[in-house]
Amino acid sequence: MASKKLFFLLLSSLAIVQMALAGDPDIISDFIVPSNLSMVDGNFFTFTGMRALIGAAPPPAFKVLKASMVEFPALNGQSVSYAVLQFPSGTTNPPHTHPRSAELLFLIDGSLQVGFVDTTNKLFTQTLQAGDMFIFPKGLVHFQYNPDAQNPALAVSAFGSANAGTVSLPNTLFTTGIDDTILAKAFKTDAATIEALKAGLAPKP
Repeated sequence: MASKKLFFLLLSSLAIVQMALAGDPDIISDFIVPSNLSMVDGNFFTFTGMRALIGAAPPPAFKVLKASMVEFPALNGQSVSYAVLQFPSGTTNPPHTHPRSAELLFLIDGSLQVGFVDTTNKLFTQTLQAGDMFIFPKGLVHFQYNPDAQNPALAVSAFGSANAGTVSLPNTLFTTGIDDTILAKAFKTDAATIEALKAGLAPKP
């Protein structure tokens, strides 16, 4: 009996350690240099992709500019990334999740309705004004919406991962080839409705 308790205690301890290690792995150097580079200078640690925002006209549709390790390789191993979110009037960032990080959103301009759903299916919502911040817990479904019919909104999101990942629920469910019958049963509707949803999400020619 004592050996069984010891075994379960050890197993529980390992599970806790694994949970504590979840997220970006620690690195044992100051930074990671990509294998295709032999030497780096200050340019490697500089990201200029956000310059496109300066003086630019607002986009016609919701737009995200990312600075993750994909766009900015110097972030690899640093457990941080950013995104700038531009919301023209009446646009939304559809329900999605970030499997590897929480998201801390800072609203710079305009107003946004935001929310997330926890694992008990409870919805938490808020209307943000410029200067407000909102946290979306790691892995939970969340959204942002600009209800203002006249004014755009601009926000910056910070992530505790160099590659937080994004799983868009509409795209994941309706553009990845999941069988119509399965989706129709899951949503308690018919295949024709699923086809209409898929058609609405199809890329415009």
